[in-house]
Amino acid sequence: MIPEVPEIIIEKLKLPNREVETTFIVTLQGKPTILRGFRVQHNNWRGPYKGGIRFAPYVNKDEILNLAAQMTFKTAVVDVPFGGGKGGVIVDTKKLTQEEIERVSRAFVQTIYDIIGPHKDIPAPDMYTNPHVMEWMTDEYSKLTGKWQPAVFTGKPIHVGGSQGRTEATGLGGYYIFEEILKEIKKEKATIAVHGFGNVGYWFAHFAWKNGHEVIAVSDSQGGVLNPNGLNIPEVNNTKKMTGSVINAKGQHISSDELLYLDVDFLILASKEDIITQQNAGKIQAPYIIELANSPITPQADVILAKNNKVVIPDILANAGGVTVSYFEWYQNIHDEVWSKPQVFERLKEKMLDAYANVKQTAQDKDTSLRNAAYILAIKRLAEAYQKKGE
Repeated sequence: MIPEVPEIIIEKLKLPNREVETTFIVTLQGKPTILRGFRVQHNNWRGPYKGGIRFAPYVNKDEILNLAAQMTFKTAVVDVPFGGGKGGVIVDTKKLTQEEIERVSRAFVQTIYDIIGPHKDIPAPDMYTNPHVMEWMTDEYSKLTGKWQPAVFTGKPIHVGGSQGRTEATGLGGYYIFEEILKEIKKEKATIAVHGFGNVGYWFAHFAWKNGHEVIAVSDSQGGVLNPNGLNIPEVNNTKKMTGSVINAKGQHISSDELLYLDVDFLILASKEDIITQQNAGKIQAPYIIELANSPITPQADVILAKNNKVVIPDILANAGGVTVSYFEWYQNIHDEVWSKPQVFERLKEKMLDAYANVKQTAQDKDTSLRNAAYILAIKRLAEAYQKKGE
């Protein structure tokens, strides 16, 4: 327990405020189909619930509960006035047409619209949902409530109130912390390997390449590509778009696992959970690891990495750029403002560097890891918000 925080607050944070499980009927492939959906509202002491909605066949309540709690801590670490939530629908979008995905999106909103809202709960895209889904959901919510309310969802297309810079936000937020670490270690250029070349990994690699760093390897679900002299990231991205994978890009083909063990300055984890485990943690050579995916390092692996003096920038700090720009989008919608991309990037950088500085200071003060420090900082901010509410 954190000494400054009452035990009752720690216990309350272990449980969500509300769990909603719903079933609804949608016509899919010509026949009525029953789908199950979830919305977990973990905590709102610091502001409205905030968190994505995912569409996937493996969605389950335990996963949603865990991710909702992570959002509570993430928004507190980066100090945006939101709480934590998460949602999902058990459905395989790969088997659906765009019209069917729209039907699912609108039908799910019909089951949860009374518990969400611009000042209650603000969902966003997540796995297998995207700006189009957010546009349909915003439209459906607005129809149900009788007025246009763009601030109820974030991650929308620009033409319906989305924010400039949202696409780049998660990767760029992590990149800003990477730059700050380079200043601290007095290193001008770095070698980098990126595990996961989706939206987040690509944008981190893009900004690193653009600023002269050597991204020597990247990987996706099919494998990886290596060039010890540095990859041309725009070319790799074009190859992935045309062929479906980075393995068809120019360079030496390697497995995704081999990428993890390369002798680079920074290893960027941008794919999925449980990538570094007790079994492979001892093989990691990179002195710095940045978690752009959620939970890519298991707790057992964390212990091994710490013993080997590896510095891990934890997910609730490193990938908080996405929720930060989601906050900017919500703020612009609420105040009827439109910010330029340079304005968004400047404010994102300020938020990310402030969060990193506060986490680092907490780690020094408590003589602990950056991950523990991030949770300590988040819980202290949550406790302060609880006490201000006078509950």
